[in-house]
Amino acid sequence: MSAHQYDHGHTVAGWVGCGIASVGAGVAGLGVVTVSGLLIVGGIAIGVVSLLVTWALHLAGWGKGPGLRPRDEWSWRVRDSAAPGGHEECLGCRLAGRGRRGPGRSADLTMPAQRDGEQETAAAVGADSAR
Repeated sequence: MSAHQYDHGHTVAGWVGCGIASVGAGVAGLGVVTVSGLLIVGGIAIGVVSLLVTWALHLAGWGKGPGLRPRDEWSWRVRDSAAPGGHEECLGCRLAGRGRRGPGRSADLTMPAQRDGEQETAAAVGADSAR
C-alpha cells in the first residue's frame, strides 16, 4: 500500500525539470556572489532549458495534466495515458496544439498504460505517426 492516499504528482518531468532548474539557480547564485554577469546569464539560460525539457517530457507522457490521475498511474514510473491527446485544461498542451478538441477532431488518441515487461503494441506506435 502506498504511503500517501492521494496523487502527489511526482513525475519524471517534474523531477528532471526541478533538478535542472536547481543547477541553473546555483549557477545564477554563484554569478551574483562572484559578480559575474556571464554566470548570471548562464544560470538563467539553464533555467530556460529546464522549462523546455520539462515541457518536452510532459508532452512525451512523462508528466501529468492538471487534476487527479487514475490510481494505477500514480507511480512516477508510469507514463500518462492521456498525453497524446492532450489535457483539456493544460497550458503546455494548448501551446503544443493539444488539449482542445473542436467538433471535427477525434478524441481517441490515448495510449494504453504500458506494464513492466510488456511490448509496445503496433497500434500505439501507429497512433503517434498518424498526427
